[in-house]
Amino acid sequence: MIALLLRDLRLATRAGGGFGLGLAFFLMVAVLVPLGVGPEAATLSRIAPGILWVGALLACLLSLDRLFALDFEDGSLDLLATAPIPLEGMVAVKGLAHWLVTGLPLTAISPVLGLLMHLAPAGYPWLVLALALGTPALSMIGAFGAALTVGLKRGGLLMSLLVLPMYVPTLIFGADLVTRGAQGQATTTPLLFLAAVTLGSAAVLPFAAAQALRMNLR
Repeated sequence: MIALLLRDLRLATRAGGGFGLGLAFFLMVAVLVPLGVGPEAATLSRIAPGILWVGALLACLLSLDRLFALDFEDGSLDLLATAPIPLEGMVAVKGLAHWLVTGLPLTAISPVLGLLMHLAPAGYPWLVLALALGTPALSMIGAFGAALTVGLKRGGLLMSLLVLPMYVPTLIFGADLVTRGAQGQATTTPLLFLAAVTLGSAAVLPFAAAQALRMNLR
């Protein structure tokens, strides 16, 4: 499984679609929003948590269509399905690899983009915590959507339509956690709900995605 993880990381960095594209999109969102809504610090500070979370969500979505598609096209997915490692473990490893090349870099760069969005100083640690806790759920939910649409023509559009509604709870609780933290309010409720979404996704979705892959490989 470690070898599979290292293989996916090498493929993602060589293709340039996971690491660079996600960061570039996240940066573009943080730069273009102030140009669109105006440079007023009070307005940007108020909308910063939601905008940054939407940017991170869409950045994670960019590379999901290639999560299983490349392996399906060259036949590697059939070999992985018959390998000694469980298919559920393969899905979990691919979700982890996606998070390492998208969610983790987005989390690391988020304080810089928070500065561009005039996020309140108290909100910076909560922004990092929220993204570190919530982006793994985005990757696992995306892996489930990618497994459902693997092998379909123009499956990326269908996958987006399937995945985006499932992203809504993570978006709501993640943005609410940052907003409450920036305003000095209690953060226990959104923090627990965000953790529950992530843990639930990690526990359930590898099995659902593996079953979807088995159906598509028949």
